[in-house]
Amino acid sequence: MEKFTTLTGVAAPLPIVNVDTDMIIPKQFLKTIKRTGLGTSLFYEQRYHEDGSENPDFVLNQPAYRDAKILVAGDNFGCGSSREHAPWALKDFGITCVISTSFADIFYNNCFKNGILPIIVSAEELEKLLDDASRGANATLTVDLERQEIKGPDGGTIRFDIDPFRKHCLINGLDDIGLTMQKAEAIAGFEGRMGEARPWV
Repeated sequence: MEKFTTLTGVAAPLPIVNVDTDMIIPKQFLKTIKRTGLGTSLFYEQRYHEDGSENPDFVLNQPAYRDAKILVAGDNFGCGSSREHAPWALKDFGITCVISTSFADIFYNNCFKNGILPIIVSAEELEKLLDDASRGANATLTVDLERQEIKGPDGGTIRFDIDPFRKHCLINGLDDIGLTMQKAEAIAGFEGRMGEARPWV
């Protein structure tokens, strides 16, 4: 998993509450177990018309936000089913930080396991960030995980809280497998001892 320390990029505003995982990545795209290739289907039903053409009104289809790295969204983001494809699709599109007032628990946990930083802010702070994100090409935010700060285009700063262990994992690029591999030497030693003590196992 890539390390997350500081991110500077365009923030796309999505002031919609209760964005569920089916909206993020519809069920017909869940057949794959690969984490790549899902970015084109992110928010599929909002980004495309029935004939497959782009919907120019959807924020991620607008020129200023096509390369957005941050999503500023409404309350209860990521609700619905527990599909891990939702953070996969966000990451594959290029979004590595989502800011909201609240997240569904499973989606929130899945973000950390896939290198995405979900940030919880107050309703007042979200309004300010949505205003910042509405500036189009000038909607640049800087997210500093080490300092736990979001800096807006006007220089304003918003502090955020994060669990220290999850912060450690993101900064060091550690998913569940990475955490396990940190104990590779101890695991190998244990297996060696078990092999000698119980060769029949």
